[in-house]
Amino acid sequence: MERLSFFEGRIIIDPDVCNGHPIIRGKRITVQSIIEYLGAGDSQEQILAEYPFLEAEDIRA
Repeated sequence: MERLSFFEGRIIIDPDVCNGHPIIRGKRITVQSIIEYLGAGDSQEQILAEYPFLEAEDIRA
């Protein structure tokens, strides 16, 4: 099956990774998780502190 990418390749959908849910490229963290953190009121800085392997551009994507 084909792998799709969005936002300059930062977000990918790969049926073999995380059950095909959109993830941040190479990080195995779902876009949904980031949206849930933001929806709960967490700031970008808080998310980056929790997941130091992410970049600010990953969250903005």
